[in-house]
Amino acid sequence: MYAVDAAVKDFMQIELLACEPGRAVLRMAVREPMLNGHKICHGGFIFTLADSTFAYACNSHNKVTVAAGASIEFLKPAHAGDVLTCEGIEQVLQGRHGIYDMKVTNQRGETVALFRGKSASIQGSIVAGEGSA
Repeated sequence: MYAVDAAVKDFMQIELLACEPGRAVLRMAVREPMLNGHKICHGGFIFTLADSTFAYACNSHNKVTVAAGASIEFLKPAHAGDVLTCEGIEQVLQGRHGIYDMKVTNQRGETVALFRGKSASIQGSIVAGEGSA
């Protein structure tokens, strides 16, 4: 999935650090073009990091899964040069639906944002014949 994820890998330059059933970890460096008019990281980029982590965590069971909803709380600004890491953990997976929590932290371990996503599985698998994304 990561190999063909041009938005995450190429455009956003987000690194996939870990992906296992029910969990994913991604990392992104905050670059100058990501800053808003207040000279802090635009919330949309932080949301994209968290949403991408959510995507990998909820697709980690090798079932094609999409977002059914998401919310985010921004707790601390991120600045140019910060390195943001997002860990996503599955909270509940029942039938076709799941709830996942993402925590975005900076290089100092400070929490920048908390994100919760709801997933829905649809037909198909990510990798034919394998158990995870």
